[in-house]
Amino acid sequence: MRFKLIAATSTIAIALASGACGAEINQAGAKQVEESLTKLLPRSVAKDRVVTVNPAGTRYEIIYDLAKLLKKLDPGSLTITGLTPWSMFATPLDTGLWSVEGNNSLNVSGSFKAPGQPKADFTYAIDAFVVSGMFDPAISYFRSGDFSTKAVNFSSKSEAEELNAGFDGMKYKVASSEGAAAGTTNFATSGSATGFIERIKSGEVPPVEIRADAFDFAAAVNGLPANKVRDIILFVIDHADEKKLAASDSNKLKAMLRDAFPLLTSFNETIGLNNLTVSSAAGSGGAKNVGYEVTLDGPTDATRFGIGVTAEQISFASPVVPAAYSAFLPRELQLKFAIADMDFAAFGDEFLKVDFTGGAASEDSGKKAAERLFKGGELVMDFPKISAVSSVYDAEVSGKIRGRIDSSKDYSMDATVLARDLDKTIAAVQELAKTNADLNQVSFGLMMAKGFAKTDPDGRQRWDISVAKNGSVTINGQVIKGAD
Repeated sequence: MRFKLIAATSTIAIALASGACGAEINQAGAKQVEESLTKLLPRSVAKDRVVTVNPAGTRYEIIYDLAKLLKKLDPGSLTITGLTPWSMFATPLDTGLWSVEGNNSLNVSGSFKAPGQPKADFTYAIDAFVVSGMFDPAISYFRSGDFSTKAVNFSSKSEAEELNAGFDGMKYKVASSEGAAAGTTNFATSGSATGFIERIKSGEVPPVEIRADAFDFAAAVNGLPANKVRDIILFVIDHADEKKLAASDSNKLKAMLRDAFPLLTSFNETIGLNNLTVSSAAGSGGAKNVGYEVTLDGPTDATRFGIGVTAEQISFASPVVPAAYSAFLPRELQLKFAIADMDFAAFGDEFLKVDFTGGAASEDSGKKAAERLFKGGELVMDFPKISAVSSVYDAEVSGKIRGRIDSSKDYSMDATVLARDLDKTIAAVQELAKTNADLNQVSFGLMMAKGFAKTDPDGRQRWDISVAKNGSVTINGQVIKGAD
């Protein structure tokens, strides 16, 4: 049932995919568009007329009755009131694109109960959701568009937890261009939101409030075979009511996936928060700027998946942290790491051996596909930069770890550690050791490390560390530990 709901909901995103009508707007054309759209719904949903189309002057009005869609859920798990139909207006253009406009709002309330969880009451409101863009029925997606929302608010309350969240408004854009390879498209989106706030109350945890003056986001996917992806989505929707695929349909799906591979050439997403604050009875803190980034790029036989997190002008105040230790809290943080050298070409070859009819071999084929993703079973973790800065330390680590997906012992590492003003760090630890004798060991360790260090031209201490698969360890060329 959940899969059917997802498939039906996906149809909303492609619900304008019809080139059946010409420039003349009339009832016959509306019926033709509606019949075309109905074909995109699972058979169990289509009969309820979730989508209807009417002529409206020089354009068509397409109405989505989401309440009918939600009726397919178990009424014992979800109840909802106030869900009124949404409408979009589509005008066919001579270029083959559609000019699409919409202005809707939402104000619903209800309850939801997941298996094994207490019932939760919720409300969800959007003052306005405005759409204006150019839709391409050939790919069932927007070539370009401007979207905005006003005053979005959500609340949820159960016996265990209460959540309230919202933001003042959001604006974002979608743009597209032709991909480098024939038949592919590049998509990009960017936008911002203001006045974000979230409050969380839980039975055993003090209330927490999270705020951000604004957050910006951007994402781009390149080399997407949009037409082929559309056909795969339609195929899945058309077979959503089937418990399992017939052998002929399984082979057809494999052929479609094989023809669409690779599904993209690169992907990246960035999110930035401005003036983030977190407050609770246990303390408060925040950062002037917080950034998050995800990237996926490289050739299909050597793909790299990376994640980056940064925080600037960090502040933290809590009775949990003694004042003497406050200097050791970081003011700046940066973390970048990646899984490198993944072979998605081999993964795709093995994945397409999966039995989509639901046969016993499906699980085994899936495991083999995952194993081939990492060449020879080797996992490569790359750390371009991990750094932290406070008033008493400035440290940075970079390196690479090679291991195996089937073992936690067989690994090697090459890393570089850099530290500025190490004497200041040692002095700060020694001062704390006057009231906490356990820190004498830390102080002693730092002084030993200083003895192995090299000095870079910029004055920082450097340690080049190598751990071999045989267990041997070297620091700046000196053997610290022999092979096991």
